[in-house]
Amino acid sequence: MNIIDKIRTKVTSLDPIELDVVDVSNKHRGHSGWKPGGQTHFHITIVSDHFINKSKLERHKIINELLFDEIKMIHSLSISTKTSNENDFAG
Repeated sequence: MNIIDKIRTKVTSLDPIELDVVDVSNKHRGHSGWKPGGQTHFHITIVSDHFINKSKLERHKIINELLFDEIKMIHSLSISTKTSNENDFAG
């Protein structure tokens, strides 16, 4: 199972309304931590009502705890979290 699939599997425990996991390694070619074949830099966008009444820091801690093992295998992870209500007002 590749890293994207592992991330998706673990994050589904948050019952996401929307989930997007993107390997953005190609944007970091030649930078620190980049390896041929990618799977070094990722961006996660998740919309889940599990984040209601949680600060941005708390939301990121939840994701980081879920992905503890995967984070050890990659160089960079950027995270965007929203609730369904926040997503409705995003435009």
